[in-house]
Amino acid sequence: MADTETALIVGAGSGLSASLARLFKSEGMAVALAARNTDKLAELVSETGARAYDCDAGDPASVASLFTSVSADIGEPNVVVYNPSNRARGPVIDLDPEAVRTAITITCFGGFLVAQKAAQQMVKRGGGSILLTGASASVKGYPNSSSFAMGKFGLRGLAQSLARELQPQNIHVAHFVIDGGIRKAGDARVTERGNDGTLDPDAIAETYLHIHRQNRSAWTWEVELRPWVETF
Repeated sequence: MADTETALIVGAGSGLSASLARLFKSEGMAVALAARNTDKLAELVSETGARAYDCDAGDPASVASLFTSVSADIGEPNVVVYNPSNRARGPVIDLDPEAVRTAITITCFGGFLVAQKAAQQMVKRGGGSILLTGASASVKGYPNSSSFAMGKFGLRGLAQSLARELQPQNIHVAHFVIDGGIRKAGDARVTERGNDGTLDPDAIAETYLHIHRQNRSAWTWEVELRPWVETF
């Protein structure tokens, strides 16, 4: 596996993560998928030949075990993508503090844990990419969505700090503001808004790959992606 890149996608599912897995595989990468419940990944694993790993992204021991297993099985990751998010919806006066704690732990603290383990390996190896998935809430706080804003604002701050800290060590950290809905199979929004009303996950994945492949003479730390018809 020495000449093969390894991609680790944390928070894998059927949307953007699946598009990333297919694209990375087509690029000749060995692909690892991590999720709390890997049963849902069976079809994607069969399609791509990826390996699936159970992981609670908010638990330090679980994240450490993930990196140990992936490194032993298919090689240390050259590109790590962090996708998980969680939110407690509702008016701030009614929110359950423990639900908010969970939302921030999954959306933000888990990103720190994964990025830390990735960086520890990449610093020793001399390079790599850490790609963090944000949302509209990364830059705009919406009513009844305070927990999501806290988590996504925090993840964006983490990305910006790590980009400055790790760039001199040849580690490319980038944050992606996904400013709109990602299209799903049978998505009713396509009927309502047309194909330009949602983001095609395959198109998003191509941007992630481009950032990973970016020449370091012209690196970017943040990309904003939105549907063509989306206002901003």
